[in-house]
Amino acid sequence: MSATSNLIDDAPLTKFHKKLTFFASGGPFIDGYALSIIGIALITMTPGLHLSTVEIGMIGAASLVGIFFGGAIFGWLTDKIGRHHMYIADLIALAVFSLLSGIATEVWQVLLCRFLLGMAIGADYPIATSLLAEFLPKKHRGRLLGATFVVWAIGAAAAFGVGYLLRDMGPGTWRVLLASPAIFAIITLLFRLGTPESPRWLLSRGRRDEADAVIKKVYGQQYGLADVASDSDGPTKQGKFMDIFRGQFWKRTLFVSIFWTAQVIPLFAVYTFAPDLLGSMGMTGDANLYGGSFLISMLFVVGGIPGLWLVERIGRRKLLLWSFGIIVVALAIPAFIPNVQAAPLFIALAIFAFASGASSFLEVVYPNELFPTEIRATAVGFGTAISRVGSAASTYLMPVAILSFGAAGSLLIGAVISLIGLLATFLLAPETANKSLSELTTELPVQPANSKATEGSLS
Repeated sequence: MSATSNLIDDAPLTKFHKKLTFFASGGPFIDGYALSIIGIALITMTPGLHLSTVEIGMIGAASLVGIFFGGAIFGWLTDKIGRHHMYIADLIALAVFSLLSGIATEVWQVLLCRFLLGMAIGADYPIATSLLAEFLPKKHRGRLLGATFVVWAIGAAAAFGVGYLLRDMGPGTWRVLLASPAIFAIITLLFRLGTPESPRWLLSRGRRDEADAVIKKVYGQQYGLADVASDSDGPTKQGKFMDIFRGQFWKRTLFVSIFWTAQVIPLFAVYTFAPDLLGSMGMTGDANLYGGSFLISMLFVVGGIPGLWLVERIGRRKLLLWSFGIIVVALAIPAFIPNVQAAPLFIALAIFAFASGASSFLEVVYPNELFPTEIRATAVGFGTAISRVGSAASTYLMPVAILSFGAAGSLLIGAVISLIGLLATFLLAPETANKSLSELTTELPVQPANSKATEGSLS
């Protein structure tokens, strides 16, 4: 890397950075809200549409399958056509498909709308987080990127709150609940209008004049291209989808895919079927089902507070290792308690929620730091997609797991999955804290590396 100063990575935190973080947070909020609201909507949708157990599982998993395709396709497309246009378009899609799901009259229509809604949600992960990562200073990147994902848990908590407030509306309540994400999508869309394109992406496409204009607009007229370090040495080239599997990048892609999947499988199963899971513990009645679900979702939020503090102090790797370790122990213990009662099960679920909230935001921090501009959104989108294969399967199978193994058995399955995430983190996770994107991504070029030493400083 040249000796050129690095304005973006070394800039002080400004009002622009805070606003951009707030705007980017709208997507994860809608994601958490929309994916959690389905569990509440199913309470009135099940008798309203005469759903079978299989159909309940399919509806719960539909949006997660959509996220798989949305992340994979639109992450790659975001690297091709830019962050800004996609940043707006996916919110329009979120609003439209939410409204359509609220007026559906057949099961297949609900499935289709939830699938398309999931595609839009999957698109926002690589779009919003890549744009944000490419503007943030290195000292604040982990905390602010992470803060957007903690908002996911706030959205999920809001869903349970809205569900509780609307619980007495009648048999058509599910329609209002499924359409309600459109409100938040429209609000977020209005905030995002006018957001500039990433100068890093513009430079990766050779659009130097446009990149220079953005830099001057955001940082001041006294700055320009000479003040920005590129993500890669030498001539700029367009990345390809397969670049995330080439050279040393395959190791990073493998790590991101495994740890992200291990985090979201138990998380989405709990969020989607929290009322059913609590009911299997013997907790009945509105106060327990809605109140317990809301408390669990709020613990995800609360866990994010120490997590966002620790992510810059102890680093990404240690935080992820500790959280996975705590989750494994918490979810496994109830399975070894004879005739376990509701209290230990709920405590285990609460500890899981807190520990998961403390590190789940690394799902958007790590992939944005480990890949260069040319393939950053592609990598985030791929990680999103792969993680949703497991989460969709677990959501589909969660009702069956509760019936077959009970609450303790279901939590034990989550412990085993979390153990896999722990091992992958121990073996594969690099430390990226307090390093510029230029440092992190020029150490490993997009094309296959000839030197085995290129990965050494990150191992």
